[in-house]
Amino acid sequence: MMFGIGNGSGRIGLRIGIGVAAAGLLIIGIGRLRSSETNVALQEPDYGHVPQFSLIDSSSRVVTHDHLRGKVWIADFIFTSCAGMCPMMSSQMRKLQDTLPAEIQLVSITVDPSRDTPEVLAHYSKQYGADSRWMFLTGDKQALHDLSIKGFKLGVDDTQGTEAEPITHSARFVLVDRDGRIRGYFSGTEEDALNTLIAEAKRLL
Repeated sequence: MMFGIGNGSGRIGLRIGIGVAAAGLLIIGIGRLRSSETNVALQEPDYGHVPQFSLIDSSSRVVTHDHLRGKVWIADFIFTSCAGMCPMMSSQMRKLQDTLPAEIQLVSITVDPSRDTPEVLAHYSKQYGADSRWMFLTGDKQALHDLSIKGFKLGVDDTQGTEAEPITHSARFVLVDRDGRIRGYFSGTEEDALNTLIAEAKRLL
């Protein structure tokens, strides 16, 4: 009888051991899965840093890259005499101003500095009801085009445009984080893209 009890206890102990081991493996597996999911979630797009720049705003004040350090900001490239996609882009930027938290900066940069003086930009900003956190920048033509092409990786060309849009340029909005890293490109004329941009910008805060 003692042998029988010992044999049953052994089986019970073995089953308990197997159960504990299986539970342990399950916990480890779940932990690894969660770790993997976390790593995927933490992987964010990074398209490089916005380079240093020195431009002029609509009040004729110098604005540099350092003025935006520590802020989440959204940039686009436009010109005020554009009869193509620029009016739509600026209207969408106004929606961002109305929707996003006040901590997020908006920056519209002209690609036509010969026409878009600070005075012209000031008038344009009033047309769209821009507040103090939406700035309009101009400067040296080569510096502006280099900033678009080399800095933001957005094309610009003033040699093959149309009558309505003599300067061809990107219609993208660019999301930049607090460290000056480009985190995403979004259509500046599509509503779905705008909603995605709003969500991503808030997340970066």
